[in-house]
Amino acid sequence: MPGRAIMLQGTGSNVGKSILAAGLLRALANRGHAVRPFKPQNMSNNAAVASDGGEIGRAQALQARAARVAPSVHMNPVLLKPSSDTGAQIVVQGRVEGVARAREFQNAKRGLLPRVLESFRKVRESADFVVVEGAGSASETNLRDADIANMGFAAAADIPVVLIGDIDRGGVIASLVGTKSVVDPSDAALVVGFVVNKMRGDPTLFDGGMADIAARTGWPALGLVPFFDRARLLPAEDAYDLSEKAPEDPSEGGCGGHVRIAVPQLPRIANFDDLDPLNAEPAVELTMVERGTPLPADADLVILPGSKATVADLAALRQEGWDIDILAHRRRGGRVLGLCGGFQMMGRTISDPHGLEGPPGTVDGLGLLEVDTVLADPKTVGQVTGETVPDGIRFSGYEIHMGRTEGPDIARPLHRLADGRADGARSADGRVAGTYVHGIFASDRYRAEWLRAFGAESGIGDHDASVDRTLDALAEHLEKHLDIDRLISLAR
Repeated sequence: MPGRAIMLQGTGSNVGKSILAAGLLRALANRGHAVRPFKPQNMSNNAAVASDGGEIGRAQALQARAARVAPSVHMNPVLLKPSSDTGAQIVVQGRVEGVARAREFQNAKRGLLPRVLESFRKVRESADFVVVEGAGSASETNLRDADIANMGFAAAADIPVVLIGDIDRGGVIASLVGTKSVVDPSDAALVVGFVVNKMRGDPTLFDGGMADIAARTGWPALGLVPFFDRARLLPAEDAYDLSEKAPEDPSEGGCGGHVRIAVPQLPRIANFDDLDPLNAEPAVELTMVERGTPLPADADLVILPGSKATVADLAALRQEGWDIDILAHRRRGGRVLGLCGGFQMMGRTISDPHGLEGPPGTVDGLGLLEVDTVLADPKTVGQVTGETVPDGIRFSGYEIHMGRTEGPDIARPLHRLADGRADGARSADGRVAGTYVHGIFASDRYRAEWLRAFGAESGIGDHDASVDRTLDALAEHLEKHLDIDRLISLAR
């Protein structure tokens, strides 16, 4: 018999839906329920490789982990990966199905709903409880006609909705009451309660606010959730979440040394959760350098992150003058690491003969590595394991990239993968390196060796265990502040 489900929707983006869904899934899993996450449509360049081989949003991979199950492409059947201000790559059930501008995608969404519902049925078959996450705001009435992410999906699948508001950003009473006033009455009828998230200070000061929202909307209050500071230890949903250093977890022990890492925050930065394990290290000061700011001259390591639009982000990097900063850093003997798109930028040239990212052509790279990249299909997507060259340090990770990279520095690969392929390249002095593998720093010994190269030691013995401890702490937090028993009874 299909499992019951409940959907978390928000009054806006970044109200904490993803984290609340992960915590609720772990709380239900800890109670002994067979649970699964589901998000009909996600928009993010922070992707993960599912166990069945395709791409899903990183948040859904974290939620699967919270549920203690392997991630599946059906947990996030539609993933939009923005490649420009108005266009995105469309991934359906894990596979790329083209690129569309926002208006074109809006017109195509009705045709995607049957496949979204198909994936939902598959997820529901293997669970007794499914936690569904909406996207953006539940009150985008201009998009409701073809909606598959929020009320459109909830209505089609007949799922009750819990509306989430964020008190930390202000205006939470107006945002919750306003949602009730602008959505269609039939959509408002799907809402079975509300939650106010990210409360700071004395929660009793908002008792009157909770009562006022309930009186004005007719929706019952299901919880006032205090701000959960340790959420910064979990994989980031948004690149801006990396701008603040995660607090040191005293249970992780101490460390020696101090490593300064600078990461230019590119407009189309992708798979930025590569940085999370480093950001959580007590010995690391990781700075996401915003546009308009030079790269810090005292950085020990500059990491060029992944990108959904390598050529465009390379142009943006030059526009900011970061290319000059990186070359100066290199002349001072600093180290540079390129991850996927960042690796491609570090070479001599990037060619896009088929116009995959824009007009066909070739652009000059940064010239930090003697390699050249040609962007071309097919897209490489898969989980990998391997070891470093020449030290033989084992790691696991995943690949999501288009193109091939060749040149003299390929003869000095950074990694040897388990399937026999060489990966990446290194400069002759070893201070500049690039790789196509994401997620490498989640491997504890691999990360520790990188820190040791800068005279520091890892303060996190087991990164995976640290993430699981944080999920358990989040679940305990929600058990105290959410009416989970009532949520279970409201699901259908």
